[in-house]
Amino acid sequence: MASDVELLRAWRAGDRRAGSELFARHFDTVRRFFVNKVEGGVEDLVQRTFIACVEGRDRFRELATFRTYLFGIAHHVLCAYIRDKRRAGEATDLEVMSVVDLGTSPTSRIAERGRRRLLVEALRHIPVESQVILELYYWEGVTGPELAALLAVPLAAARSKLRRAKERLATEMERLAPQARLLDTGSPDLDGWAADMQGRAADQPRTRASRAATTAAGTAQLARNRPAPP
Repeated sequence: MASDVELLRAWRAGDRRAGSELFARHFDTVRRFFVNKVEGGVEDLVQRTFIACVEGRDRFRELATFRTYLFGIAHHVLCAYIRDKRRAGEATDLEVMSVVDLGTSPTSRIAERGRRRLLVEALRHIPVESQVILELYYWEGVTGPELAALLAVPLAAARSKLRRAKERLATEMERLAPQARLLDTGSPDLDGWAADMQGRAADQPRTRASRAATTAAGTAQLARNRPAPP
């Protein structure tokens, strides 16, 4: 099976099928990135991410993995989406504000599913940057160096942000615990959460159709903007 980089190089050389295969390979991962952070519009954000990938593919210098590059684009798309939702003049600091603060979080009942439900809800109440870091690190297996590249910070700073994100999550779980009738929260079960939740976000109605639509949209954008050489 061709690697991401091999597909990317073939795509740059004019093989549109290679571009479509890249989209299909990473569709579920990109969709998971958005699904716990926005209320509706997930498919549109996925399409924006892949279209931006089409438009910027030649800027990827292979200094990091293609997946890290794609997460970087998704992160920018999310930040732009959140800022667009704010009223004119309102400050948006994603190192401080959560998706709940920003009014973009899906509604949920934290008492429904116990500890895992509490953990997911707590993620939505911590700063967006911390939520992104924890979900990428635990859910998608993004490494410390990959986080550093994605956030454009030194490795030591990325590790510090990860440690702080875990602390914030534990504090938020303790605060929310009485509402969920879970007074003994202990440490966040992030590894268990990742095992339990990975793949669920992708296994939603219309996922297959959405993947096909996104691939078609990206391929169409490629055809319009970057025609294959003769």
